[in-house]
Amino acid sequence: MQSAPAALPTALPPFHLAIPVHSIEEARRFYTDVLGSYEGRSAARWQDFNFYGHQVVAHLVDGYQAQRSHNAVDGDPVPVPHFGLALSTEQFHSLADRLRAAEVKFELEPHLRFKGQPGEQWTMFLFDPSGNALEFKAMTDPGNLFAKYVVKD
Repeated sequence: MQSAPAALPTALPPFHLAIPVHSIEEARRFYTDVLGSYEGRSAARWQDFNFYGHQVVAHLVDGYQAQRSHNAVDGDPVPVPHFGLALSTEQFHSLADRLRAAEVKFELEPHLRFKGQPGEQWTMFLFDPSGNALEFKAMTDPGNLFAKYVVKD
């Protein structure tokens, strides 16, 4: 007989992600000045960032430039791989304004996708200076972030 799953923790653990970059200095500028992250530990070839409470570590890889592939999602050519954050709608629009003010080029401009569906969300995609793709999204109904359903292509 299978026992009931353990209760979810009251505070979720921070996520850790290590990404390759071609310049630690460019990564510092982008992740702190543009995205508003905070610097943590560092060494000559890596830098930790507090990325909205999660640990993103930029590792220097000489000559690195990310490969770009795309997958169609609700008619958008979504860069794959990518990482990012699910924000509140207010945080999403505030960040979009911050990125526009910093004259960041969007790969996909901030817009609403999956209109009228359970997965309706604001989304935007951009690349860091090393070509790593980032997505920031905001569910119009935050309760649907982990909802199980099938999206019709």
